[in-house]
Amino acid sequence: MNLRPRERQPFSGFTKAEVRKMEKVLNESKEQSLDEDFFKILARIFNRSSNRAGKPLLKWTEIKNWFSKNKTDRRSKDTEELPVELEAVSRNKSIETTEGMKGHDISNLEFEARSSVDGAWYDVDTFLSHRFLDSGKIEARVRYVGFGAEEDEWVNVRENVRQRSVALEHSECQKVKVGDLVVCFQEREDEARYFDAHVIDIQRRLHDIRGCRCLFLISYDHDNSQERVQLGRLCCRPERVTPVGK
Repeated sequence: MNLRPRERQPFSGFTKAEVRKMEKVLNESKEQSLDEDFFKILARIFNRSSNRAGKPLLKWTEIKNWFSKNKTDRRSKDTEELPVELEAVSRNKSIETTEGMKGHDISNLEFEARSSVDGAWYDVDTFLSHRFLDSGKIEARVRYVGFGAEEDEWVNVRENVRQRSVALEHSECQKVKVGDLVVCFQEREDEARYFDAHVIDIQRRLHDIRGCRCLFLISYDHDNSQERVQLGRLCCRPERVTPVGK
């Protein structure tokens, strides 16, 4: 997969309201087959909705493909209540068990997910669906910022979804400490990805007109390789930038 940019790209796919509507229909339809006329009607309803203003018109075939894919992928158990972690992530409600966010409203937070394809972290655009596995684990189907439906994938909610990491201003370099977990932009000849890493040494330097000149020695978690990088290639965990309660 190509590098998924951290900047938000033009909208594509379905809105959250559309996904909720289709999930409801999918749950209620059970094993009943839905015909072409149904998909065409639903496409007209979505395209006339205020939620789609300024967004590309949907084709009925896109809706049909969504139902086909999600019906095939669905392995969820019959249950009326979602665990609070997934409910918070998928429906943006306040939550008490998410790490570092006890009692806080997370409706405006953004999230990132770790891809099973390359182990790198990418920004989540939309939580499309969810399922309960026989093991008791919960997975969410995510769409990444800047990528289409062909890159959607299932990720473990507890292990591979978290609040989005944030970049630091040059004046904030003192917030990075030895031992910190960071997300570092790893550049190789044939790829560039955001991976988890830990800071193992810092060379503090005077800033100049270009900004922070400090050097951070980091060790990547996925391959244990080390690299000296500048602040611009690092993103910090939100709790390091803005501690909870402040």
